[in-house]
Amino acid sequence: MFRVYAVLSVLIAAMTACAPVDPSRIGPDGVPLPQVYRIDEGDTGAIQFRMLDSLNTLRQAAGVQTVALNAKLNAAAATHSRDMAVQNRPWHFGSDGSSPLDRLRRVGYSGQLRGETISETYETELQTLAAWMDKPDTRAVLLDPQANHLGFAWFQERNGKIWWTLVLGDGTRTGPVAEENPVPQL
Repeated sequence: MFRVYAVLSVLIAAMTACAPVDPSRIGPDGVPLPQVYRIDEGDTGAIQFRMLDSLNTLRQAAGVQTVALNAKLNAAAATHSRDMAVQNRPWHFGSDGSSPLDRLRRVGYSGQLRGETISETYETELQTLAAWMDKPDTRAVLLDPQANHLGFAWFQERNGKIWWTLVLGDGTRTGPVAEENPVPQL
């Protein structure tokens, strides 16, 4: 488990070291002031692959198989991110009462839902991944050894708030959510 945190810490440190800090953006405590993380439409691929690579690094360090991006799971995640913004609350149910499993069925994903993690934040995808890894319930979803497909998307409001959704599935099996791995409520 130590290796997982070490790898994650190195990834985050590397990403933050690449960005210069404007001295006028330093608070009185010496810590950089928070900045709004703005996502452009053209950043979608880069962000999804950055999440995929980071998650797979963590999964490899934990000794579980890697996952691949899945267009249908991406579509389900995007729909839910926008819906959470409309509802103005981070939760696993859609405004129409749909569950994560319902959303996967709607996009035609025939595999098994392994889990979903969500977040309402102003943070980057890597900061969000680190926060998910810090919680045992969401870490268990991210490191589920039976997952082999990843869906990852977001919706950003004009004020900068981002609604993140990550969905994991097992494309080798069909059926409902596994009993031993319920979708965590955050």
